[in-house]
Amino acid sequence: MSDEIKSDDKNINEAKPEVRSVSTATSGFKREFRPRREVITHEGKWGGAHIFSSKNDTIITITDLSGAETIAVASGGMIVKADREEGGAYASMQATFKAAEKAKLRGVEGVHVRIRAPGGHGNRNPGVGAQSAIRALVRSGLRVGKIEDVTPIPTDTTKRPGGKRGRRV
Repeated sequence: MSDEIKSDDKNINEAKPEVRSVSTATSGFKREFRPRREVITHEGKWGGAHIFSSKNDTIITITDLSGAETIAVASGGMIVKADREEGGAYASMQATFKAAEKAKLRGVEGVHVRIRAPGGHGNRNPGVGAQSAIRALVRSGLRVGKIEDVTPIPTDTTKRPGGKRGRRV
């Protein structure tokens, strides 16, 4: 019976990949090197977090990497009751936590962030909710890859609305 156990142990040891130990001269501890075929890859899904932040509202949309399939959507207006608070930092943080939770339930582990301001003839700077939304993404447990600004800025500028004499108040 002891011969069978030894033979089973021998078969188990043969199935394991070879691991070499090499000591480093500077640190004094042994480092294990694994063969290339055992490299562990990240199995988590990555997505894109599109943050539109204006003075009046913040909208967070989490999509797949191509941007074709929407995974989660939340906005500041879904969180607070007063209109004046929709673009604030608190509303954007809570909306981001809500969208990130939905995304994590669907298997998203990391996001690339794209921030957008109104742009064009409007303000080219994102609102106060953009920075707090990024901080909330990190706090929610999602990994953040790239952060880029995708505000549309016209190169030749079309005619502003309002007519020849401007907007009359």
